[in-house]
Amino acid sequence: MEARIFQDTLETAVRLCDVRAEVPVETEILIPDYQPQVFKIVKCFVYPVLLQKQPAAGRLTLEGYLRCVVYYQAEEDQSLCTTEQKLPFSKTVDLPDVPVERVTVTAAGETEYLNCRAVNQRRIDVRGACVLTVRAFGQGAQQTITALSGCGLQQKLCNVETMQPIASSEKLVTAEQEITFETAPAAVLEIGGYATIQEVKLISGKAVVKGEATARILYRTQPGYGVLTAEKKVPFSQILDMEGVDENCQWGGWAELTGCALMSGGEGGDTLSATIMLHLQVWRMAQRSVVCDAFSTQCETALERVTVSTSQPLALLNETTEATCGGQLPDEGAQIVACLATVMPPEAASGEAAAQLRGRAAAHIICLNSLGELECYDRSCEYQLPLPTDAAPEQLDLQAAAVPVGAAARKEGGEATAQITIRVTGLLVRRSQTAVVTGVECGEELPPDEHGVALRVCYAQAGEDVFDIARRYHASPETILKAGGLEQPVLTQPARLLIPAER
Repeated sequence: MEARIFQDTLETAVRLCDVRAEVPVETEILIPDYQPQVFKIVKCFVYPVLLQKQPAAGRLTLEGYLRCVVYYQAEEDQSLCTTEQKLPFSKTVDLPDVPVERVTVTAAGETEYLNCRAVNQRRIDVRGACVLTVRAFGQGAQQTITALSGCGLQQKLCNVETMQPIASSEKLVTAEQEITFETAPAAVLEIGGYATIQEVKLISGKAVVKGEATARILYRTQPGYGVLTAEKKVPFSQILDMEGVDENCQWGGWAELTGCALMSGGEGGDTLSATIMLHLQVWRMAQRSVVCDAFSTQCETALERVTVSTSQPLALLNETTEATCGGQLPDEGAQIVACLATVMPPEAASGEAAAQLRGRAAAHIICLNSLGELECYDRSCEYQLPLPTDAAPEQLDLQAAAVPVGAAARKEGGEATAQITIRVTGLLVRRSQTAVVTGVECGEELPPDEHGVALRVCYAQAGEDVFDIARRYHASPETILKAGGLEQPVLTQPARLLIPAER
């Protein structure tokens, strides 16, 4: 009798890269004539904005721009002012040359170092580097055995749950909303904020996405260092074409506020325009039964095995956490003017009871010192967020973004304390490793039992698998289970097993 082998393809998860890529920052910013001249540089920020991620054979190309924002003190009236410039960049990352489909890329940036100086009253020189943390995942395929028969083959089956990616989309969306100020801004210093996806409805071939951007506007109403903050909600809605999607699919993703602009509308009020990048993935869950072990009661067998990686969604993240930092101010007489914050990308890490997200955040406290000059004092801290899993960090794939949604500072004596509110949005995925059989070869027939024993007795311990015991005696696991009146293949307590001879 010949062995019959039934095979099928199992979707696997392939981690293509987890690297840090450096993007240089080299530019000169010219202050236009309609803005005040530079007296002193207060603080410089660089924010990377990714617009395209193009995977190809053996490489990944990232394209976007660096948004360089410089806060400075004006020469004429000592006002707090800003100027900015966009620096386009293109960065290539090597990928392993393996066959995959539907590559998913996540990238987040942080400033590595930055030197900013005023060359003269109208020219600012900026030099430094920004680091992109790039992770790429792909969908692979592995031929596996789903069933065996003939030649006395005994099989151990295991159920594998896996995500079947259907479609993904990254699209820029623009939304507008009217905004009214009690007092018209004399100068807008910064417009930042965040965006969230509130609802996704999947229909045939499309995804209807609804969400909201929250813009925070830092501005002055008159010359000087006094600043105000205004906040405005900008709702958005977008229909994405996604082939293969239907109502039975699941989704995961997040929204990223990539830019805001304030357009003057005269007496009728101003218009706030927000640009949001939508990151959306859609998949189906599939249960596959595959052979993870086998042997024969009649002949010698040789197995080919591989370990496959599959993905399962754990949580759609939309969580908020707080981080506090502070310390002694160099100038005890300094007066706090404003507090800004930057957040570095989070990483999965081990916690005391469960896995957690950890990252670094920094508060940038702008103060007026005793000499009447503006200074920026940086204070850093760590933020943490518990995760709904007990999996080890190396089993987790984080496809998410962390942004500051609020920052405030207060002074007590000569110390300043800042509190940063951080929101983490995105998808948390768990990767599971399973050893499966990909090939079986039947060899020589087993020799007959020279003692002619018809029945053996095996004293087994709790935790032993009947399949492993059956392999030891070249017997059928089903026969042992039936003879012992057992229902579960793994013993929960010591047992005496009867093992009938198969030959």
